[in-house]
Amino acid sequence: MFDFQKITHATSVDEAIYQLERDENAIVVSGGSDVLIGIREGKLAGRALVSIHGMAELTGVSLDPDGTIAIGPCTTFAMAAENPIILKLIPALSNACSQAGGPQLRHVGTIGGNLCNGATSADSAPSLLSLNAELVLQGPDGRRTAKLADFYAGPGQVHRARSELLVQIRVARADYDGYFGHSVKYAMRNAMDIATLNCAVHVKLGKDRILDARLAFGVAAPTPIRCPLAESMVAQQQPTEALLRRFGETAAAEISPRTSWRASKEFRIQLAKELSARTLRQAVTNGGGVIV
Repeated sequence: MFDFQKITHATSVDEAIYQLERDENAIVVSGGSDVLIGIREGKLAGRALVSIHGMAELTGVSLDPDGTIAIGPCTTFAMAAENPIILKLIPALSNACSQAGGPQLRHVGTIGGNLCNGATSADSAPSLLSLNAELVLQGPDGRRTAKLADFYAGPGQVHRARSELLVQIRVARADYDGYFGHSVKYAMRNAMDIATLNCAVHVKLGKDRILDARLAFGVAAPTPIRCPLAESMVAQQQPTEALLRRFGETAAAEISPRTSWRASKEFRIQLAKELSARTLRQAVTNGGGVIV
């Protein structure tokens, strides 16, 4: 049984915001793969639900005239994984979405929900972080833009007012054009499992060197994070086996994972060292670069 007070199916963003504002007990739900679990466990029991499930204005992927990729938060993992814009321009995100849960979850769970629940294990977060993604949020006072890197407030917490909606995820052309990426999810099972560690890298390459690199992790800290020291360490450097090793070592020193029943802190640090180097290698290879 799911103990909720009532459910209102909003037909527009404005209606959803109105319903959230008028009832301080109300929470927004889209795919429901996280909210319904919270209700069943009693954490969100008795709440009123405002559903934005399948809302057309919040679903799908488009390319703006300036080249910005706009992703609707109600876009499911399955939609994102197969979307031609994402596949062509930011395939690392497609790869990450294709590894979320199992087929059932991928057809229900949404990218917006994945970000707004604040989980450090969010499958889409590292790829979007390494693409410098921005979020557009709308509330009673209008719209505002926030960098995804600044959105997380702590474990399971984000900087989103209760009556605000995430209405768009944006990746600027300058943040993907000329970049090549890769994402990796390490889990104890091959499918239908929460990540032990997530890793994503995007690189821009010159003739014989890495011009720019971005590295992001999930489950390596209380929230998804970037690793600026590792990023700056490889910038303007020739991609060599030694550089890959130093990249992994630097990344491992930047993170602050915890021990949980899934894995120890020490194991996650070792994973970060290995996966960051391997993911950088694949990103460079995807861009036609050669590791010497």
